[in-house]
Amino acid sequence: MDHPEPPPPNPAPPSPAPPAGAPLPPPPAAAEFAALRAEIGTVVVDELNRCTPRTQAALLEAMEERQVSVDGVTRALPLPFFVVATQNPHDHAGTFPLVEGQRDRFALVTTMGYPDRASEKGLLLGRGGGPSLRDLAAVTNADAVSAAIAATATLRVAATVADYVLDIASATRAHPDVALGASTRASLWLVRTARAHAVLCGRDYVSPADVQAVAAPVLAHRPLLGGGADTRAATALVTRILEQLPVPAE
Repeated sequence: MDHPEPPPPNPAPPSPAPPAGAPLPPPPAAAEFAALRAEIGTVVVDELNRCTPRTQAALLEAMEERQVSVDGVTRALPLPFFVVATQNPHDHAGTFPLVEGQRDRFALVTTMGYPDRASEKGLLLGRGGGPSLRDLAAVTNADAVSAAIAATATLRVAATVADYVLDIASATRAHPDVALGASTRASLWLVRTARAHAVLCGRDYVSPADVQAVAAPVLAHRPLLGGGADTRAATALVTRILEQLPVPAE
């Protein structure tokens, strides 16, 4: 007599989904991941204003505390460490503008603009661009950069130059077109960047000319004008402030 086959065993119930926000276990191929392994000295964030606010906020820990935290584990970042970010200032659809506190963490802002005619012609003829990256050679190393940072930090800043920096910051705060002026962090970065400019000029002290040379790149992304963040308008405002303020003697 044929015996009926036993029914198949009940399938195992599916694993419950992790709660929202819980970290997922890494696949074997990603087991070596360790917060960029804390070995990368430069992080480049392309089109930062297209990142979600949570991703943008994650940069603040790296930029201020010099560390990263993943799954409850905190790792110190190497020194020197740089964060460089780009954003498209023209197409704002689907973007997340940085809030004031996030913009304030960046030391400098610059605009790339268009290449000059000769450079653009070279691109058309196949010179430059991505393929040329293979030919780039290192011009320094991490130890040399760290030494330069340490030397810059000791540069002499006269009290009159410090007052000049404070006058510039105060002028942005009191300007009728500015809803939120330069912060104390902005004043600190203006002094630090002026020190670096003085080193590049071969001086062992900071002059008012150093402050003037870096004021717009240091401040233009920080003031909040009546219509919101506008780097171009803020650059023009800083330029007018420099033209109006008295310059201390060296």
